[in-house]
Amino acid sequence: MSEKILIIDDEQDIADLLEVYLKNENYVVYKFYCATDAISCIESGDIDLAILDIMLPDMNGFSLCQLIRKKYTYPIIMLTAKIEETDKITGLTLGADDYVTKPFRPLEVVARVKAQLRRYKKYSPGIITEKVPSELSYNKLCLNVQTHECLLDGEPVSLTPTEFSILHVLLSSAGNVVSIEELFHAVWKDEYYSKNSSTITVHIRHLREKLNDTSDTPQYIKTIWGVGYKI
Repeated sequence: MSEKILIIDDEQDIADLLEVYLKNENYVVYKFYCATDAISCIESGDIDLAILDIMLPDMNGFSLCQLIRKKYTYPIIMLTAKIEETDKITGLTLGADDYVTKPFRPLEVVARVKAQLRRYKKYSPGIITEKVPSELSYNKLCLNVQTHECLLDGEPVSLTPTEFSILHVLLSSAGNVVSIEELFHAVWKDEYYSKNSSTITVHIRHLREKLNDTSDTPQYIKTIWGVGYKI
Protein backbone atom coordinates (compact mmCIF):
# COMPACT_ATOMS: atom_id res chain seq x y z
CA MET A 1 0.00 0.00 0.00
CA SER A 2 1.42 3.38 -1.02
CA GLU A 3 2.34 5.80 1.74
CA LYS A 4 0.37 9.03 1.91
CA ILE A 5 2.32 12.30 1.87
CA LEU A 6 0.88 15.66 2.89
CA ILE A 7 2.38 18.79 1.28
CA ILE A 8 1.47 22.28 2.49
CA ASP A 9 3.24 25.15 0.72
CA ASP A 10 1.81 28.43 -0.58
CA GLU A 11 4.45 28.57 -3.32
CA GLN A 12 2.47 26.60 -5.87
CA ASP A 13 5.41 25.89 -8.17
CA ILE A 14 7.30 24.23 -5.31
CA ALA A 15 4.29 22.24 -4.10
CA ASP A 16 3.48 21.10 -7.63
CA LEU A 17 7.09 20.09 -8.28
CA LEU A 18 7.31 18.04 -5.10
CA GLU A 19 4.00 16.40 -5.97
CA VAL A 20 5.36 15.27 -9.35
CA TYR A 21 8.55 13.83 -7.89
CA LEU A 22 6.76 12.05 -5.04
CA LYS A 23 4.08 10.62 -7.32
CA ASN A 24 6.86 9.30 -9.55
CA GLU A 25 7.94 7.28 -6.50
CA ASN A 26 4.38 5.91 -6.22
CA TYR A 27 3.44 7.93 -3.14
CA VAL A 28 -0.12 9.18 -2.70
CA VAL A 29 0.10 12.97 -2.39
CA TYR A 30 -2.32 15.37 -0.69
CA LYS A 31 -1.33 18.91 -1.68
CA PHE A 32 -2.54 22.20 -0.22
CA TYR A 33 -1.48 25.81 -0.71
CA CYS A 34 -2.69 27.03 2.69
CA ALA A 35 -3.08 25.61 6.18
CA THR A 36 -6.85 26.14 6.43
CA ASP A 37 -7.61 23.84 3.51
CA ALA A 38 -5.33 21.16 4.94
CA ILE A 39 -6.81 20.95 8.46
CA SER A 40 -9.48 18.39 7.59
CA CYS A 41 -6.87 16.22 5.90
CA ILE A 42 -4.65 16.40 8.98
CA GLU A 43 -7.53 15.58 11.30
CA SER A 44 -8.44 12.51 9.22
CA GLY A 45 -5.26 10.85 10.49
CA ASP A 46 -4.75 9.18 7.13
CA ILE A 47 -1.21 10.54 6.65
CA ASP A 48 2.18 8.82 6.77
CA LEU A 49 4.42 11.92 6.47
CA ALA A 50 3.93 15.69 6.28
CA ILE A 51 6.01 18.30 4.46
CA LEU A 52 5.24 21.75 5.90
CA ASP A 53 6.36 25.17 4.73
CA ILE A 54 7.12 27.51 7.62
CA MET A 55 5.87 30.69 5.95
CA LEU A 56 2.17 30.28 5.12
CA PRO A 57 -0.41 33.05 4.61
CA ASP A 58 -2.91 31.86 7.22
CA MET A 59 -0.90 29.86 9.77
CA ASN A 60 2.83 29.23 10.12
CA GLY A 61 4.33 25.80 9.82
CA PHE A 62 5.38 25.79 13.46
CA SER A 63 1.74 26.00 14.56
CA LEU A 64 0.80 23.24 12.13
CA CYS A 65 3.59 21.08 13.50
CA GLN A 66 2.28 21.57 17.04
CA LEU A 67 -1.25 20.76 15.87
CA ILE A 68 -0.11 17.48 14.32
CA ARG A 69 2.01 16.50 17.32
CA LYS A 70 -1.00 16.74 19.64
CA LYS A 71 -2.32 13.50 18.13
CA TYR A 72 0.11 11.98 15.63
CA THR A 73 3.69 10.72 15.58
CA TYR A 74 4.28 10.39 11.83
CA PRO A 75 7.39 12.17 10.46
CA ILE A 76 7.32 15.90 9.73
CA ILE A 77 9.75 17.64 7.37
CA MET A 78 9.84 21.44 7.53
CA LEU A 79 10.55 23.63 4.48
CA THR A 80 12.10 27.01 5.19
CA ALA A 81 13.38 29.87 3.07
CA LYS A 82 15.25 31.18 6.09
CA ILE A 83 18.80 30.17 6.91
CA GLU A 84 18.76 31.25 10.55
CA GLU A 85 19.68 28.38 12.86
CA THR A 86 16.95 29.47 15.29
CA ASP A 87 14.21 28.64 12.78
CA LYS A 88 15.62 25.17 12.27
CA ILE A 89 16.01 24.57 15.99
CA THR A 90 12.46 25.84 16.64
CA GLY A 91 11.03 23.34 14.18
CA LEU A 92 12.96 20.42 15.67
CA THR A 93 12.03 21.47 19.19
CA LEU A 94 8.32 21.55 18.31
CA GLY A 95 8.47 17.99 17.04
CA ALA A 96 9.68 18.14 13.44
CA ASP A 97 12.02 15.34 12.37
CA ASP A 98 13.94 17.14 9.64
CA TYR A 99 14.14 20.42 7.75
CA VAL A 100 15.05 21.45 4.23
CA THR A 101 16.24 24.94 3.31
CA LYS A 102 14.98 26.50 0.08
CA PRO A 103 16.11 26.41 -2.65
CA PHE A 104 16.52 22.64 -2.65
CA ARG A 105 16.87 19.76 -5.07
CA PRO A 106 13.62 17.76 -5.32
CA LEU A 107 15.55 14.50 -5.32
CA GLU A 108 17.08 15.43 -1.96
CA VAL A 109 13.60 15.92 -0.50
CA VAL A 110 12.53 12.55 -1.91
CA ALA A 111 15.59 10.93 -0.31
CA ARG A 112 14.74 12.47 3.06
CA VAL A 113 11.12 11.35 2.75
CA LYS A 114 12.28 7.79 2.12
CA ALA A 115 14.68 7.90 5.07
CA GLN A 116 12.01 9.19 7.45
CA LEU A 117 9.45 6.62 6.31
CA ARG A 118 11.96 3.77 6.69
CA ARG A 119 12.58 4.76 10.27
CA TYR A 120 8.90 5.32 11.02
CA LYS A 121 7.98 1.88 9.65
CA LYS A 122 10.78 0.24 11.59
CA TYR A 123 9.54 1.55 14.94
CA SER A 124 5.79 1.55 14.29
CA PRO A 125 3.36 -0.95 15.84
CA GLY A 126 2.88 -4.17 13.92
CA ILE A 127 6.12 -3.88 11.98
CA ILE A 128 8.44 -6.84 12.37
CA THR A 129 11.99 -5.66 12.89
CA GLU A 130 15.30 -7.42 13.23
CA LYS A 131 15.78 -9.91 16.04
CA VAL A 132 16.15 -7.44 18.86
CA PRO A 133 14.41 -7.32 22.24
CA SER A 134 10.90 -5.89 21.96
CA GLU A 135 11.41 -4.06 25.26
CA LEU A 136 14.42 -2.12 26.46
CA SER A 137 14.64 -0.60 29.90
CA TYR A 138 16.95 1.33 32.17
CA ASN A 139 16.05 2.47 35.66
CA LYS A 140 12.47 3.84 35.38
CA LEU A 141 12.61 4.16 31.59
CA CYS A 142 11.03 1.52 29.35
CA LEU A 143 10.86 1.43 25.56
CA ASN A 144 8.63 -1.01 23.68
CA VAL A 145 9.71 -1.32 20.03
CA GLN A 146 6.69 -3.33 18.93
CA THR A 147 4.06 -0.94 20.29
CA HIS A 148 6.18 2.22 19.82
CA GLU A 149 5.57 3.13 23.47
CA CYS A 150 7.86 4.90 25.89
CA LEU A 151 7.13 4.80 29.60
CA LEU A 152 8.85 6.80 32.33
CA ASP A 153 8.00 5.56 35.83
CA GLY A 154 4.92 3.94 34.33
CA GLU A 155 3.70 7.11 32.62
CA PRO A 156 3.60 7.39 28.80
CA VAL A 157 6.05 9.77 27.10
CA SER A 158 5.14 11.04 23.63
CA LEU A 159 8.12 10.80 21.27
CA THR A 160 8.55 11.71 17.63
CA PRO A 161 9.87 8.94 15.33
CA THR A 162 13.34 10.50 15.40
CA GLU A 163 13.38 10.81 19.19
CA PHE A 164 12.18 7.22 19.53
CA SER A 165 14.87 5.85 17.22
CA ILE A 166 17.65 7.85 18.94
CA LEU A 167 16.52 6.56 22.33
CA HIS A 168 16.29 3.04 20.91
CA VAL A 169 19.89 3.19 19.70
CA LEU A 170 21.13 4.52 23.04
CA LEU A 171 19.18 1.97 25.10
CA SER A 172 20.38 -0.85 22.86
CA SER A 173 23.93 0.16 23.80
CA ALA A 174 23.23 1.02 27.45
CA GLY A 175 26.46 1.47 29.38
CA ASN A 176 28.47 2.10 26.22
CA VAL A 177 29.20 5.37 24.44
CA VAL A 178 27.50 5.88 21.09
CA SER A 179 29.44 8.36 18.97
CA ILE A 180 27.77 11.14 16.96
CA GLU A 181 28.81 9.37 13.76
CA GLU A 182 27.29 6.08 14.94
CA LEU A 183 24.04 7.84 15.80
CA PHE A 184 23.90 9.43 12.34
CA HIS A 185 24.47 6.08 10.69
CA ALA A 186 22.04 4.15 12.88
CA VAL A 187 19.23 6.71 12.84
CA TRP A 188 19.44 8.43 9.45
CA LYS A 189 21.73 6.29 7.28
CA ASP A 190 22.29 9.35 5.09
CA GLU A 191 25.61 11.12 4.67
CA TYR A 192 24.17 14.62 4.43
CA TYR A 193 23.50 14.57 8.17
CA SER A 194 27.13 13.99 9.05
CA LYS A 195 27.98 17.66 8.70
CA ASN A 196 25.16 18.90 10.91
CA SER A 197 25.67 17.78 14.50
CA SER A 198 23.23 20.46 15.72
CA THR A 199 20.38 18.21 14.54
CA ILE A 200 21.41 15.51 17.02
CA THR A 201 22.01 18.09 19.74
CA VAL A 202 18.49 19.51 19.45
CA HIS A 203 16.85 16.08 19.47
CA ILE A 204 18.90 15.02 22.52
CA ARG A 205 17.90 18.22 24.32
CA HIS A 206 14.25 17.62 23.53
CA LEU A 207 14.53 14.01 24.72
CA ARG A 208 16.03 15.17 28.00
CA GLU A 209 13.15 17.60 28.53
CA LYS A 210 10.62 14.83 27.99
CA LEU A 211 12.49 12.50 30.36
CA ASN A 212 12.87 15.23 33.00
CA ASP A 213 16.61 14.82 32.54
CA THR A 214 19.40 17.41 32.57
CA SER A 215 22.84 17.55 31.01
CA ASP A 216 24.40 18.64 34.32
CA THR A 217 23.09 15.77 36.44
CA PRO A 218 21.82 13.20 33.94
CA GLN A 219 19.79 10.21 35.07
CA TYR A 220 19.54 8.77 31.58
CA ILE A 221 21.35 10.49 28.71
CA LYS A 222 24.92 11.46 29.52
CA THR A 223 27.07 13.57 27.20
CA ILE A 224 30.58 12.29 26.66
CA TRP A 225 32.21 15.47 25.42
CA GLY A 226 33.97 15.18 22.10
CA VAL A 227 32.69 11.64 21.60
CA GLY A 228 28.91 11.18 21.84
CA TYR A 229 26.24 10.04 24.29
CA LYS A 230 25.46 7.06 26.48
CA ILE A 231 22.76 5.75 28.81
